[in-house]
Amino acid sequence: MDHNDNHPDKSRVELHAKDYHKKKRVLTWLSCFIAFLALAVCVYSAYIYFRTKDTVDNAYDAKNSVQIQNGEFNGKKKFAVLLLGSDTGALDRKEKMGNTDTIIIAVVNPQKKRYTLMSVPRDTMAQMVGADQFQVEKINAAYPIGGAAMSMASVSKLVNVPIKYYVLVNMKGIMRLIRYVGGINIRPTLSFEYGGYIFKKNQLTHMSGGGALAYSRMRYDDPEGDYGRQKRQRQVITTIIEKSVSINTLTRIDSVLSSVSGNLKTNLPFDALRQIAFNYRDSTKNVKNDYLHGHNATIVGSSYQVQSTKELQRVSDYLRTELGLSETPINNNETYQNSRNKADGFSFKNPDSQEYHIYEDYQDQSYQEEGDY
Repeated sequence: MDHNDNHPDKSRVELHAKDYHKKKRVLTWLSCFIAFLALAVCVYSAYIYFRTKDTVDNAYDAKNSVQIQNGEFNGKKKFAVLLLGSDTGALDRKEKMGNTDTIIIAVVNPQKKRYTLMSVPRDTMAQMVGADQFQVEKINAAYPIGGAAMSMASVSKLVNVPIKYYVLVNMKGIMRLIRYVGGINIRPTLSFEYGGYIFKKNQLTHMSGGGALAYSRMRYDDPEGDYGRQKRQRQVITTIIEKSVSINTLTRIDSVLSSVSGNLKTNLPFDALRQIAFNYRDSTKNVKNDYLHGHNATIVGSSYQVQSTKELQRVSDYLRTELGLSETPINNNETYQNSRNKADGFSFKNPDSQEYHIYEDYQDQSYQEEGDY
């Protein structure tokens, strides 16, 4: 037999050996790649965690810190947060501590898988709770006068609802946040031009940060005035929430964090925000929009929105029910002033602006329930 007859078998063995080593190298490379990828994910996740924590820690308002009970944000308990939008940092506004154009009571109800955005008109007459002496101003003045503490206390007293937490974002932060989440799509509630932007009613419009800010700020060309603006503000906020929940967090988180850094202030610590983000995602599926319906009034030559006792009671009852609290007859400075002005002839049934007097003999009554005021 010719020795060359064995060469084909030998070649096949060598080929099998080569294939085996090649496959082994591929498997080794693939295993290394997977291990490296897993490591990269772990490192990036850690980076996100600590970058998030660093950003939130920088935004944390320790001065207005409150004790958070164990399990308070476990995804089952209801809670309220005061959302404030400061009119600084955009559209040529340079004030270091401006009025809060946007004041919204947000209540999260996990049982109903929804959250409520209750707007408080910026011109609403309210007692400045925590002032050195009795003082009544427009509610948006509470922040520049006494900071977040006065804003929370004044809004709490106005509607008899406990509010311990707040989030303040200035307009520059809102613009950057919208830009970094890729913009938002909104169907305008009416047609108008503002700040160089054109909006068409019911026409789906993609808005950048500047466009969304212009859309939510216009007031004087809206037939509903400030109430129309409140509707548009809630529309923008709702859309941002929906977009933020649905975006790819890993690819957007760094930009989102950059957008809020330096433009956000809150007394919710990092761990609480983390729990809210993880445990209340289902509560973002539905939203209830509402607002305090006030009446035009003139107080010492300035235009105000005065809330009737009936309206304050309506809003208080709704919010307290959403929070799992019993309905309680509202009794505060505003109801006292309403009673005195009604005796003077002021009528909440009259659609025209009327003179409204502030009686300074109101005696503040401290609330015994909840202890959050």
